[in-house]
Amino acid sequence: MAWILVIVAGLFEVAMALCLKGSRGFTQLWPSLGFLVFAVTSFGLLNLALKDLEVGTAYAVWVGIGAVGTAALGMLVLGDDVSAVKIGALALIIVGVIGLNLAGGAH
Repeated sequence: MAWILVIVAGLFEVAMALCLKGSRGFTQLWPSLGFLVFAVTSFGLLNLALKDLEVGTAYAVWVGIGAVGTAALGMLVLGDDVSAVKIGALALIIVGVIGLNLAGGAH
């Protein structure tokens, strides 16, 4: 259950980052409010997951989901530049997160 919380928290982190972009420096109301809601939800879920998981591994998974998800959606939806190096770097993040998880991340 704790890993599900981390995954969902990571997805909320992606939504938070996309709202941050859309807020245009917190000058747009709805994306700014979305950022706030998604940030609080993401951190809250991560906090709940940390009751059963090691902080380093859980945080790395959370950040990895956020980083890869945000970068991928940026490239697919927002028109961010796509390159083989970026895709390779994202793949390395995924491999690193899987490696940490396999090394053991629960108490």
